[in-house]
Amino acid sequence: MYNTVFIIIISIILFDFILERVLSILNTSKMDTALPEEVQDVYEPDQYRKSQEYKKTNDRFAIITSSFSLLVILLMLFLGGFAIADDIAREVTGHPVPVALLFFGMLMLVSDILNTPFSIYDTFVIEEKYGFNKTKPWTFITDKLKGWLLGGLIGGGLLALIIWFYLETKSLFWIYAWIAISAFMIFMNMFYSTLIVPMFNRQTPLEEGELRDAIQEFCKKAGFRLKNIFVINGSKRSTKSNAYFSGLGPKKRVVLFDTLIEDLSVNEIVAVLAHEIGHYKKRHVITGIIIGIIQTGITLFIFSLLVDNRQLSQALGAEQSSFHLGLIAFGILYSPISLISGLFMNIISRKNEFEADKFTTEFNCQNDLVSALKKLSRKNLTNLTPHPAYVFFHFSHPTLLQRIRALKKSAKAESVHKT
Repeated sequence: MYNTVFIIIISIILFDFILERVLSILNTSKMDTALPEEVQDVYEPDQYRKSQEYKKTNDRFAIITSSFSLLVILLMLFLGGFAIADDIAREVTGHPVPVALLFFGMLMLVSDILNTPFSIYDTFVIEEKYGFNKTKPWTFITDKLKGWLLGGLIGGGLLALIIWFYLETKSLFWIYAWIAISAFMIFMNMFYSTLIVPMFNRQTPLEEGELRDAIQEFCKKAGFRLKNIFVINGSKRSTKSNAYFSGLGPKKRVVLFDTLIEDLSVNEIVAVLAHEIGHYKKRHVITGIIIGIIQTGITLFIFSLLVDNRQLSQALGAEQSSFHLGLIAFGILYSPISLISGLFMNIISRKNEFEADKFTTEFNCQNDLVSALKKLSRKNLTNLTPHPAYVFFHFSHPTLLQRIRALKKSAKAESVHKT
């Protein structure tokens, strides 16, 4: 007999699947519309058709992968797969910490194995067909192995610590878990590029020359201290371009993909950098960390109120309650709140992107930024006409068209202000 929690869980899973499919259909329906004037120069006609085909191919593939994931989770729920995994773990050991680690280890390993064929097809068929893939089979395999290792060490370590807090403090565990996770978030923000990235990519200091001089000159003009400028071999896996900042305080660094350096001019790269500096100047990075810490605390507190509820574990087919089964059930039950908080974060993120773009107008970099964004959109076969509903639910950045229009408005306002 299925309890109320089980029925709610199934309802949430089906709602999420249907919502995603509706959004995807709406997004696809906008693809064949004529391009607005501001972005008509992004693609040649044949390139535009190629970008549409790329999007349609990914949409069709997403239907297959999401349907498969839905089938797996429904089978796990209706056939008691989570309870079976729990029983297997309990046959090995009776201590709650290793039981939970074995339980999640089995689930993650099986899930990854089941999804690996889809990852292979995506990388070596779809991305290869459209000219993006540079990943070698050996790189794909080693990435998987390193991912498992990191997941086991970091994810397993945090999980073990949280369960230990629960065993020692019961209802107060969420406070200690909150402190530990918050410290980890800050640590990773500071040291991600120096500890994690080198396991997957080679980073080398940007060599002396025109580009480094231009970046340092702009940083001086913007009053922004930056000593660490690195180039990452992104071309090892893909032709797509990117750049990002990481770290806090003296640990901050800018990382440029080698593909970005090949695709953009010096002025365009400086404009992209100006946008990223804008995020720091407007304190978006610190604000994002603070919001993330607050959200984590709220989530942990709510979980602490429900963790001992037997119905959570029973909804997954187990007779006795356990922390790890309750965590899975809670994660699904909490997803509507996560959806709402995700929408909130996307709104803030898009606002921050507009502000960082506006920062570039203070240094008259907006034209180079627009040129860079258009080149990156062309190179990455970006969909230039996404449906507004899809943007609202999924985009952490404004669309290219929205950014161009906002930049023109900001540049005009800046010009008036200076005069």
